[in-house]
Amino acid sequence: MGSFSDFLENELIDHVFKTGAYTAATNLYVGLSHTTWAGTTADAYTGTTAGHEISGGAYVRKKCNTWDLSAAGATENSQAVTFAQATANWGTVRSWFVADKTTKGNIIVWGTLTTAKAVSSGDTLKFATGDIDITLS
Repeated sequence: MGSFSDFLENELIDHVFKTGAYTAATNLYVGLSHTTWAGTTADAYTGTTAGHEISGGAYVRKKCNTWDLSAAGATENSQAVTFAQATANWGTVRSWFVADKTTKGNIIVWGTLTTAKAVSSGDTLKFATGDIDITLS
C-alpha cells in the first residue's frame, strides 16, 4: 500500500489544469525507511523529512530510472534495484519511497513493504524486477 506524495499530487493537478508546469526529475532514487508510512503524514513527507530514512552503514538512495510504461493506471520497476551491501546494521526496513534527489529533494511516491525486512551488516537488500508496484487509482 502506498500513495503519491502531496508534492506530486499538487504538481500534477497544476500541470493538468494549466496553472503550473510539472517538470519531471532528471533521475529518480529509491530510498528506505524504518517507519511504516501511512496516510496524510506520509503524503506530507519531503526528502528532508523522509520519515526515519535509513542512515549509515553504506546506505544511499539507489538511482532507478527504469519503469514500465503505465497500463491500467500502474507501473513497476523494470530492472532490479540493488542497494550497496550494508556495512552496519540498518535495522528493520518497513517502507520505501521514490525521490527526485540523492538526498533531500522531493518525495514522489511511497509504499509500505508487505513484510518488514531486518537488514544486518553484510546483507544486500534488493527489489527484483517488478517488485515496486505503483498504482494510481
